Amino acid sequence: MASVTADPSVAARVSAQASPTATVRIEPPRTWLELRLREVWSYRELLYFFIWRDLKVRYKQTVIGVAWVVLQPLLSMGVFTLFFGRLAKLPSDGLPYPVFYFAALAPWTYFSTALTTTTNVVVANQRVVTKVYFPRLILPLSSVLSGLVDFGIAFAVLLAMTLGYGLRPGVHAIWLPFLLLLALATALGVGLWLSALNALYRDVQYVMPFLVQFWMLASPVAYPSSLVPAKWRWLYGLNPMAGVIEGFRWALTGHGQAPGALLAASAVAVVVLLVGGLVFFQRMEGTVADLV
Repeated sequence: MASVTADPSVAARVSAQASPTATVRIEPPRTWLELRLREVWSYRELLYFFIWRDLKVRYKQTVIGVAWVVLQPLLSMGVFTLFFGRLAKLPSDGLPYPVFYFAALAPWTYFSTALTTTTNVVVANQRVVTKVYFPRLILPLSSVLSGLVDFGIAFAVLLAMTLGYGLRPGVHAIWLPFLLLLALATALGVGLWLSALNALYRDVQYVMPFLVQFWMLASPVAYPSSLVPAKWRWLYGLNPMAGVIEGFRWALTGHGQAPGALLAASAVAVVVLLVGGLVFFQRMEGTVADLV
């Protein structure tokens, strides 16, 4: 009787096929600091598709399409130039009024739009949230990142306007990526708080228009931060957008003083907002599917 020699590779395949299916158990974070950012990175393709979907929905069936991105700050710039510049004659730190206002409105429009969409993103995607698991942090991230396309278009117009007025960006322009990152982190940090609260209390969305309007008046959009007394400027910088807006004007045109204390206070405030928002949003992630 012939002997049969077992093939180890065949035995391994049979053993793998006979083994039970692996079970993945989804659990809420065990500690306040368990942010699971590595899990968000593993779902980066889903993040890309959410961003692509947001861009398609935003411009689908629009008459003038991307031109809305430019028209909104341009029209606001015209109103600000007429009323705050020509009539009220507010100081502009030596800059032409159109450049002074548009340099503030470009980052502000990005921030206000990203904040509004991030606040509503969990409720707007409630059908997806309640049916399939994925890191919920991807939703506010997609809202904030998709707005960068609009900002890029508005920034190109701003750069052309700056050059048209004979202003040349200098070495200070290397600060622009950091300032944009600061605006992004501010929108994400505040948006994480508000999106989780909006899933619990739907009246948050009705407060948003007032909040955005009040925040704009509290930021140096229509006026320079030089009107704030120097000893209180660091306190004024706790409004993160104050440092972003003043930094954009200074970095792009080189006019005015570097917003040192103002920008440092804004950076500290952004870190607190972002870390607190991440912790709060992650703690709400386990119950948001039942509440939304």
